[in-house]
Amino acid sequence: MKERTTSEIGSSRTAEPEPTPEADSGQGAGAPRGGPAPGAPERRSGRIVMRRDAAERLGKPMATEDEKLLERRPTVKGRPEFIDSDPWRALRILSEFVEGFDALASVGPAVTIFGSARTPEGTPDYELARGIARRLAEHGFAIITGGGPGVMEAANRGCREGGGLSIGCNIELPHEQGLNAYVDLGIEFKYFFARKTMFVKYADAFVIMPGGFGTLDELFEALTLIQTGKIRDFPVVLVGTAYWRGLIDWMRATQVPAGAISSADIELLKLTDDPDEVVRIITTYRDARDTPTVAEGELR
Repeated sequence: MKERTTSEIGSSRTAEPEPTPEADSGQGAGAPRGGPAPGAPERRSGRIVMRRDAAERLGKPMATEDEKLLERRPTVKGRPEFIDSDPWRALRILSEFVEGFDALASVGPAVTIFGSARTPEGTPDYELARGIARRLAEHGFAIITGGGPGVMEAANRGCREGGGLSIGCNIELPHEQGLNAYVDLGIEFKYFFARKTMFVKYADAFVIMPGGFGTLDELFEALTLIQTGKIRDFPVVLVGTAYWRGLIDWMRATQVPAGAISSADIELLKLTDDPDEVVRIITTYRDARDTPTVAEGELR
């Protein structure tokens, strides 16, 4: 029998495919079944597949994710551009939620008090907020505020005087907002919505003192969440009849006839000038919530 030469043996084998640039770069070993014609460029990035010139159209860099992570680019002004990118911003937002949840998870019963940052010390509204917070602290509630001056300072001050835990969720602003001296537990936020989540999540009631746009924002945020069933129906107490009566009258005279809200929606608000009534409304709600029903008792 004639022996075959080495060259003849090699020529009879199935030719090995040449490695593709995509395989070498880790971007994928080739087009999937039903994909583009052989040789068409394809780029994979996580769950994203880009073909033809999609990456170029979208302005996506051709580097792999590992390469981008490890790359350190020189900066002209000393601040890397990626710090101001949306993905990085999303991580910063996540960190605010994580740190806020960690800080407040063990707080226990608490009341959030809102009001103007521009209320001077010694004014009736300042002293009223201070007295309400002191009474609530004496009944076992921590007090949460925005951590700033004015009504927020008064509430934190009254809470400390009543022996409660005084909490301030501060917001980074270009003016009129610094952590007041009466805060025991302070948390700094860059984003309003992360801060507002803490106000709602850890409060058993809201006390709304006279205030401006921010106070109105927090008031209607709470009402919207209760009205739509996103949170339980907890007390929202407006303090200051002269200040708030016009708003409630307008809601009843304008919004209800227009069908925008119902009369029951207005009943979500409690209006008073009496600090003792504020405490009574909130403690009554707490006691009713914490008292098990007969059916619940039988199940235990």
